[in-house]
This record gives sequence, C-alpha cells and structure tokens, in this order.
Amino acid sequence: MFCCPNCKQPLTRLEHVYRCENGHCFDIASGGYVNLLLANQKSSKNPGDNPTMIGARTYFLNSGSYSCLSDHLNHTIDSLCSANSSVILDAGCGEGYYAQRLYQQLTNLGKSVQIFGIDLSKNGVKSASKRCSSGYFAVASLFDLPFADNTIDLVYNVFSPLCPTEFFRVLKPDGYFVAVYPAARHLFGLKEVLYENPYENAEKSFELDGFQITDKKRVSYTMDLSSQQTIYSLYTMTPYFYKTPLSGAERLAKLEYLQTEADFWIITYEKTAG
Repeated sequence: MFCCPNCKQPLTRLEHVYRCENGHCFDIASGGYVNLLLANQKSSKNPGDNPTMIGARTYFLNSGSYSCLSDHLNHTIDSLCSANSSVILDAGCGEGYYAQRLYQQLTNLGKSVQIFGIDLSKNGVKSASKRCSSGYFAVASLFDLPFADNTIDLVYNVFSPLCPTEFFRVLKPDGYFVAVYPAARHLFGLKEVLYENPYENAEKSFELDGFQITDKKRVSYTMDLSSQQTIYSLYTMTPYFYKTPLSGAERLAKLEYLQTEADFWIITYEKTAG
C-alpha cells in the first residue's frame, strides 16, 4: 500500500526493505516500521514529537483517561466500515494508542481491517509499531502522504495537523474522514491552574473543502487525575507546555490531584464528488 516518496510508484515489502520498480529502497527498522520522510521534507534533524513528549503521552494515555474518547471514536469508525476488508489510515498516529485500540475493537467484532499509521515523529512511529504490531507504520508527512490516489477507505485524525487536500486525494470516492477536535471546555480545569485568566477554546465551523459533514458528536466528561506524574504527563503533551508562564508551571508542580474537563468534538466527513 505504501508508495515511494521519490517516484510515487507502489512499494513492495520484502524481508528487510520496501522497494519500488525504479529501485528506490527503504529499510524496515527492527521495530517493523519504515522511514519514508525525505531529507527535503524535514524542517529539522528530528522533526515531530521528541522522546519526552512521546513518553508523556504514552504514560497519560495508558492511565485510561482518554479511553472514553477512544471508545466513541471506535464506535464511529465501526459504523462506517463495511463488512468487507477496510483500509484505514491513522493520519498523525503518534505513539499508536488509538490505532491499537481501534484494531482490537474491529477485529473483535469480526471485521477484516488493515491499519496504516503515519507520523512526522520517528519516536512516535517506533512506539506505534510496537504497540500495534498488526499495523503498518511509516515516518512520513501528512502533507505528502505515501499512498496512491483513491486507495484508502477511511482516514482519521486525533488532534494532529490537517491536510484536507491530501486526505481527499487518498480516499476512495465513497471514503470517510473522521476528525477529533478540542471543544470549548477541553482541559479548562488545567488552564485554571496554569493561567490567571483562562478562556474557553474557540468553536469552529468544521467545514473542509472537498468534504461534507455527515455527523457531529460531542463527548464530554470529567477527569480526576490523582498523581503528580499523571498531571504533569497531561501538561507535557499539550501546547500549554511551551506557552505557560513560570508561575503557572510552579502551581501545577505542587498538585497531587486535579479535576479537569475532557471535551471533544468527533466530526464525520464524507468525500464529495470531484
């Protein structure tokens, strides 16, 4: 399913490499993933989330605090998958938490699926390949997906950058895109600790060129975080980690308990003709 980032021809998986008909080769790492990110696509030596961020996200997600979101996402995707084999792309797979739980859920229901995941972070893809060993993972850019046109049944994206034109290109004519966005009250309790004057997230129209919205679901619940490590892991995996005043970070470091909101929108899009 992967395509060569150099010539766009299909890649064939051999024992230790992916190879295209033009002789371009990409080694399969010991963890099972492949790096398809070309040098001219990198904005830095090691783009994407660093090991600290991947470690924090892994610890927090393993706590089960976002399992409710994952369950709702899985239910949404299950309702869109046919009984036949489906090809699903996790666009911005991170450490593989959502991919692994989705694969397990769909296979438990007797559905035949292929899960692909791509992310800019080599650290994330390495972790995802270990967590979801039945999936196929590659280091690649969301803005230049290593897939041929009209080959993916469903793309989903959780809090990662969006490239609707690429999602449109790789989706089949009757394909779907499912996106998770933060809603207005998401992590407001955390922001109350970090900032003197916290504000709600701005709501969006969610409209995307090339797609029509077929479903909107809001998932909201309260999280009780009962250890400093869980609290700090959540903080580290958010953009607030880089934007918080020192005084706010110091207040957070003293907490052993935090109650905060989890507030998400799950938006389903259908690819339009054209």
